[in-house]
Amino acid sequence: MSVLPLVFTSGWASGINAYAVVLLLGVFGATGISDEVPASLQRTDVLVVAGVLFLCEAVADKIPYVDSLWDSAHTVIRPIAGAVVAALLAGESGSLPELAAGAVGGSTALMSHLVKAGTRMAVNTSPEPFSNIAVSTAEDLGVAGIITFAIFHPLAAAVIAATLLVLGFVILAFLASRIRRFLRRRAQRREERRLAGTGSHRPPG
Repeated sequence: MSVLPLVFTSGWASGINAYAVVLLLGVFGATGISDEVPASLQRTDVLVVAGVLFLCEAVADKIPYVDSLWDSAHTVIRPIAGAVVAALLAGESGSLPELAAGAVGGSTALMSHLVKAGTRMAVNTSPEPFSNIAVSTAEDLGVAGIITFAIFHPLAAAVIAATLLVLGFVILAFLASRIRRFLRRRAQRREERRLAGTGSHRPPG
């Protein structure tokens, strides 16, 4: 069977939590649950680093505004991770050219990352932190669930991932006003910090 469904699903999941994808795939491969996982993802050092970074993301992703800063820093990291994982999966199976797999995984990761980042901007317009915790926990469980499901049912998992991706963009359209509100607040805070810094360096009159 072509590895394309698993490539697409891993790309979608990488755009949400790339470290969880690497960690889960590595564990599934190391424990013998799946033969599709390349040896490079099963290495102990890779699993340890992925585990530590996953824990960092699990904390940062649940703190209002910190999650958006984390997302901004990962705008490049997540698509690259999705492309690398996809290329490794394709190289292991030999059923799909690695370059094509990397393009699919990277572009899918970028799209799901944009959905995640935009949704978080909208959530951050709410003053309480509980919505961040709930959304982050749902994302973590969703990534874990769909990657696990993809190991056993790759085609069905790819259909679910594609559906969630489309729904994500539809939700973003409804949350556009909240996202704009978040961006205005962030710009206002930056301006206030700039003015405060200018005032602190002003010589006494």
